[in-house]
Amino acid sequence: MKHLITALIAVLTLTAAQADEAVIRLGNLRFAHYGAVSYVKEIAPQCGFKVEERFFAKGLDIMPAIIAGEVDVAASAADAAIAGRAAGVPIYAVAGFAKGGARIVVGKDSGIKAIAQFKGKKVGVARGGAQELLLLAELAKFNLTWSDQPGKDVQIVYMPFADLNQALMQKQIDAMAQSEPQASQALNKNWGVELLKPYDTPMGEPIRTLVMTEKLYNNKPLAEKFMKCFVQATKRFMDEPKTAEAYVRTNMFKNQITVDDFQDAIGNSPYVYELTSDHMQVTTDFMVKYGVGKMAKPPVAKDWVKLDLLAKAKAVLGVN
Repeated sequence: MKHLITALIAVLTLTAAQADEAVIRLGNLRFAHYGAVSYVKEIAPQCGFKVEERFFAKGLDIMPAIIAGEVDVAASAADAAIAGRAAGVPIYAVAGFAKGGARIVVGKDSGIKAIAQFKGKKVGVARGGAQELLLLAELAKFNLTWSDQPGKDVQIVYMPFADLNQALMQKQIDAMAQSEPQASQALNKNWGVELLKPYDTPMGEPIRTLVMTEKLYNNKPLAEKFMKCFVQATKRFMDEPKTAEAYVRTNMFKNQITVDDFQDAIGNSPYVYELTSDHMQVTTDFMVKYGVGKMAKPPVAKDWVKLDLLAKAKAVLGVN
């Protein structure tokens, strides 16, 4: 009888613990450099919560889900986060998770050797991603005009990330601003040639942004658990490249990208933790300058970039 009572108490305790276990809903994108964020769900039970992950086509698509109360934490490009905040989405930027992650690739037979030669050409890009803002900054650097309609120096062709490589291969566009690992795939399959990594404008190298709802941020015990788990996942991917490669290739891409694709992609989009208010403000200013996001009231970075959770998690874990 004593053993039966002990066993029953253990079952009831476990059931109660499972019932109380928090669930954090994660919005993510299927890119190589978003892998450490995805990996959080694998180690979340060790951190005291569960993660339900949902993939979206692009960062802007996550914002309605946040408003609807369906997503608690999301990974996106900084500009998507900024546009969301400007539209009233109740989020804080709480960390970075990767930097870079873009290339400008030209058709292998295009003969294009410089951005200045984009005049009269069609250039593809996904609307609302970091790649769009980087592309426009490069065009402006060379005093080129652009529109998604004929009549300007450069015609921008907007299409999903997944369709850009095919369009370049079929010569429907002359060049593209593409994310990783799709950009590396285009190079490795000889569909295109890298023109440049578009980080040589005043905007610099983009930092991909982890955002958290104000509701979760204000639930400090749970928010701190998530951030600690995020730092642990990111550190593991930094310290164990083979773990990162295996997880991204197998779990996220179902072996649809090669080892070379992954390594080339991460070489251009390394995992990070850091984010700064200054970087978010510069990105906001560039969005306003080029009309990206069409924000009626651009957010002021210092009002919504909250890095205290990240600083505490790194201190607790002894991470530099």
